[in-house]
Amino acid sequence: MEERLQKLLSHWGIASRRRAEELIRQGRVSLNGSTAELGAKAHPGRDRILVDGRIVNPEEEPQRLYILLNKPAGVVSTCRDTHGRPTVLNLLPPQMVQGQGLHPVGRLDVDSTGALLLTNDGDLTYALTHPRYHVPKTYQVWVQGSPSEATLQQWRDGVILDQRKTLPARVKVIRRDGHRQTQLEVVLTEGRNRQIRRIADQLGYPVTGLHRAKIASVELNNSPETVLPPGCHRCLTESEINALQLWQTQLTLKSVGVRSKLKEHSG
Repeated sequence: MEERLQKLLSHWGIASRRRAEELIRQGRVSLNGSTAELGAKAHPGRDRILVDGRIVNPEEEPQRLYILLNKPAGVVSTCRDTHGRPTVLNLLPPQMVQGQGLHPVGRLDVDSTGALLLTNDGDLTYALTHPRYHVPKTYQVWVQGSPSEATLQQWRDGVILDQRKTLPARVKVIRRDGHRQTQLEVVLTEGRNRQIRRIADQLGYPVTGLHRAKIASVELNNSPETVLPPGCHRCLTESEINALQLWQTQLTLKSVGVRSKLKEHSG
């Protein structure tokens, strides 16, 4: 059965679906000897697919891996970095990385810390990162000063970034250190570039520390037995994987339902 190239590359763990689209646009993917175009379809058992000159059609699919990493500051959330900075893959054992197609699910700023998922399950990556799905992520945020309740309500209601209002967010105060610093818990359902830092700057309370504690249902430190020091990782438990896959299924079904309604209206 033919599938879109970016979906195949994602399914095989070569890259996330959006990253696979980038590779195709950059002319780095070939299909049966010709440079592939975005939207092209291929049959995995019949067509010859190369990325950067290397055949990628797997004889059998790689074992699915689901990793939770406590990303430290100073490490970039990419598979490779042109500036020579350490990447999240450098924090994993080589045998876990080589030939497995592992990639980070979304990103954390280089200065931010905390929960980052890595997997070679491209379909799950797509479900957790596509803007239409609004997956919640929970952050511990330290800001300069002591924002008022009115300021925090502005954040909750949404502010204008890049001529577009942000989605409503959950924002609550954890503790205040007089007027010097405030710790907040912020739950977002979208992931624009440096969103929390930009909003805090715009409201007049710059971020001094940002730590992601939870992605969907996966918590970084949900019990004393699973505490991860910075730079360390663990495999997700079976129940965590099942919860993410259930989330993925629900999101997919919801998306299909929305598309069906739009098609009915347009028809």
